[in-house]
Amino acid sequence: MRQLSEVDQDLIHLVQDPRFTRWIEQITATGGCAHPIHLTGSTTTRDTETGEISHHYDTRNEPGERLLIRCRNRRQTVCAPCSRLHAGDTFHLVRAGLVGGKTIPADVRERPRLFLTLTAPGFGPVHHITADGRRCRPRRDAGQCEHGRPLGCPAVHEADDPLTGQPLCPDCYDYPAHVLWHAHAGRLWKAFTDNLYNHLAARVGRTRTGLRRSLRISYAKVAEYQKRAAVHIHAVVRLDGARGPDDPPPAWATANVLTAVVRTAAAAVRLRTPYSAALGEHELRWGSELDARPLRAFGGSEGLADDAVAAYVAKYVTKGATDTGAGLDHQITNPDHITAAPVSAHVRALMGTCWRLGDLAELEPLRLRAWAHTLGYRGHLLTKSHAYSTTYTALRAERADHQSRGTQPADEAVVLTDAHWRYVGSGHTPAAALLAAGIAEDLARNREIAQEEVAYNGVMSGD
Repeated sequence: MRQLSEVDQDLIHLVQDPRFTRWIEQITATGGCAHPIHLTGSTTTRDTETGEISHHYDTRNEPGERLLIRCRNRRQTVCAPCSRLHAGDTFHLVRAGLVGGKTIPADVRERPRLFLTLTAPGFGPVHHITADGRRCRPRRDAGQCEHGRPLGCPAVHEADDPLTGQPLCPDCYDYPAHVLWHAHAGRLWKAFTDNLYNHLAARVGRTRTGLRRSLRISYAKVAEYQKRAAVHIHAVVRLDGARGPDDPPPAWATANVLTAVVRTAAAAVRLRTPYSAALGEHELRWGSELDARPLRAFGGSEGLADDAVAAYVAKYVTKGATDTGAGLDHQITNPDHITAAPVSAHVRALMGTCWRLGDLAELEPLRLRAWAHTLGYRGHLLTKSHAYSTTYTALRAERADHQSRGTQPADEAVVLTDAHWRYVGSGHTPAAALLAAGIAEDLARNREIAQEEVAYNGVMSGD
């Protein structure tokens, strides 16, 4: 007789539990979260005047005496269901700053707005994607570098070619400069936005202080790793009046003015790293490739569509470092982890450079070893200015309020909630993980069908 596997035994144990149906309900409520948080405790809501209990919940009646809640991890590689929820929140956060909603007035769609792409400079020649049959670096007389490697490449590289983004000569590539640029990317962005104010003021003949009395720059930006494992920045930039989204900017503040100033502001950024006896001093700047496109809300043919930009940002923000092949989703605590990491030789060299430079006293504030898994980049993937739009916290609170409607007292009595919760674990057993994945897949498919029906009904009604 065949011996049951561990998963089979676990599955039998689960389905035979008299609370199995309730467990399925909990997993469904988390959207099929791959790594749910396990809590134990209780919540009691009572009327402060009468002392009457209007609601009481206790995990003692739950399977395993636990309540499962979402892990809320944004990375698709860690938890696909929660990453989809995070992507939805990101879409609404970015879109509200473009067309209004979520406390942002609708007339922001009439403001000067651009979608920018700022890139890193070159740190050495790399193989790049080619189109229309063109060769990578078709220079027959390019010769060789000092390490004896050819400086040309006659190949035609596709996006999935493992050579794409890799240095022609790893020994010539400036790995320290690449890592230091990543570590200072936040400061480079700050210098860029500061320059925007300065260059706008100079263009219209005002002082910076005078300009700030009538204008504010609002933005939301997302970081993306290129094939060469260098971060570039996509950003939505909007001009408001001094009070933010409720205040229109001056009449002279147009998309054309903003486009012109963006280029000069980026080109003027120069930062110098602290002097190091081992590395010397590096000058940091933005790359020469800069793209600035105006945005449109509805109708018209000029510029990018707002919804398309919001969807793009939302899609990328759920990707982990593993998705792009430009790092890991967890910190590195030992140099042996770098050697064993499932990454390209180029990315491994960047991680190794972070680990080596992290031992230099003058670079200690950069915490390069702590950020070796992201190649020295220390920022969040998505950041925004305070006045750009709503927040993730507000979006989650709104969703929670919507989900809890109908469970609160119908009258306007003043209530007091007494809650006691304790963390007791996370994750799934092997069989539970399979069941949760199936539930997540069913929920995702149901959403797709619902979206298709909405689109079909819209077409049939002529909307």
